Order: sequence, then C-alpha cells, then structure tokens
Amino acid sequence: MTQTLFHADILAEGTQIRLTRATLAPTRPRSLHDHNFFELFWVQNGRVRHHLPDGTETLNEGDAVFLRPGQSHALQGRGEHALVVSLCIHPTIVQALAKRHPSVKGHLFWSNGGPVRNHRDMRQLAALNHAAVQLENSPCDTLAAEAFLLPLCADLTAEAFADDVPQWLAQACAAAKQPEVFRNGSAGLVAVAGKAHPHVSRMMRKHLGQTPSDYVNHIRMQHAARALTTDNEAISAIAAACGIPNMSHFHKLFRAAHGLTPLQYRQKYQKQVVQPF
Repeated sequence: MTQTLFHADILAEGTQIRLTRATLAPTRPRSLHDHNFFELFWVQNGRVRHHLPDGTETLNEGDAVFLRPGQSHALQGRGEHALVVSLCIHPTIVQALAKRHPSVKGHLFWSNGGPVRNHRDMRQLAALNHAAVQLENSPCDTLAAEAFLLPLCADLTAEAFADDVPQWLAQACAAAKQPEVFRNGSAGLVAVAGKAHPHVSRMMRKHLGQTPSDYVNHIRMQHAARALTTDNEAISAIAAACGIPNMSHFHKLFRAAHGLTPLQYRQKYQKQVVQPF
C-alpha cells in the first residue's frame, strides 16, 4: 500500500520550500510513498538504495533525484552514515518556473519520464550544500525557493542534450557514466551504442564536438576527482578503477582536466568536502 504525503502537512504557513536532512536506516522500507508536491533529494554521504515501482537503483554520494507529484519511491541506507538532503517544494513554485522559463520543459521536474537522476561532482556538491545552508537560513518563501532552484536548474538543463541528438547517442552517453562502461574507454561507449566506431565518432563530433575518447575521459576524471576526495584509496587503485592502469597516462589526463596532480587535488579538496549535520 502506498502512503501519500501532503505539502500542507510539511510546509509551515508562509513557506514554499522545506529542507530536511536524514540519516537512513539500512532496513528495507515497508512500502513506497508518493506526494502531492515536487521533491528533490541528493545523497550527501554514503550509498542509498532507491526503491521504485519497477525495481531498485543504487545511488552514490552526489547523486540527485528530481521527482514529480504522484511518483512513488522509498529510500534505504546501504551501510553506515547514509545521509540524504531532501526538499519539499510547493507545486506552484515549479509550475511558475516552467511558465517563465520554457527551456526547462522536458528536463528535471518537467521530464515526461520517471524520476530524473543527475550527479554532482565534489565541487558541485559543495556548491549545492552551500546553497542549501543559505536556504535553511532564509524565510523559505517564494524568493528563497527560486534563489535556490534557478541556478541548479539552469546548470543541469545546460548539461542536457539538444533535441537533435539521436536517442541512441544520448542513451549511450548516459550509459557511459557507469563504471562498468567507462572502465573500457571509448570501446565501452561504442559497445553500448551498438553502432560502428566510425559512425559513433562522427555523430559525437557533429553533435557534441568531442570524440568518444574525449567524452569518456572526462567522465573518468570526474570519477577520479570524486574518489580522491571521498575515500582514502591509493591513487593507483583509483586509476585502475577508471580503467587507466598506466599511471603516467592517468596523471596526464587528470592534470589536463583539473590543473593539479591527483595528490595535489586530494590534499587541496579532501578537507573541504562539506559534511553538514
């Protein structure tokens, strides 16, 4: 049986948005729930099992999920210290944003499919948490809600593919963000695309201005940066997890992407990861 949550029971009088932080128990939820408001949540620490009507997915630190009213789900911690930050957003806020900014349609809250999942790297997650603290210290009225949502939605919408990108290519690029794909480099992306390598390369240059190798290496370096700041694995192990066991090549790619060596990056940013309580 699905439980329905109502914004009238969550939002205080005069507020349009509410932020909640919760440490998730590892026990399986008894049932799914839906709601009559828009919800955005992200994984701040640890790993989370996201239960949906058609199955489950594993969410990692930095994963953010956008849900519309009526979409059922439930959350479960995986291991210790699984912390999520969740926003209850009054429907009028999201509807007004779409009316004033038509470019958001088809994305995020305004997608036609199921819940939309995006990932924030370490620096993006820190910026998101900074905005969350500002929101907590605000009146949580319409202005505060829009001040939080607009920059985030503008950033994520800009990352979305244009309408003329072939669906098979968009799907392959999305799949390339999974470790089991990007570990195999451009060959992994081409394999999930199901097309000949030259054709994939031509289409990526045409629509994205990148080669398959460029695209996958960007994902690899994002993954490496995230690992360097969220755990204490050896740099060689992180490189291997990215599918780049050649340390010289890994250092070259990482410095090109981030302007620092992997060790310099870890020393600079690991202490700056925001850990809200």
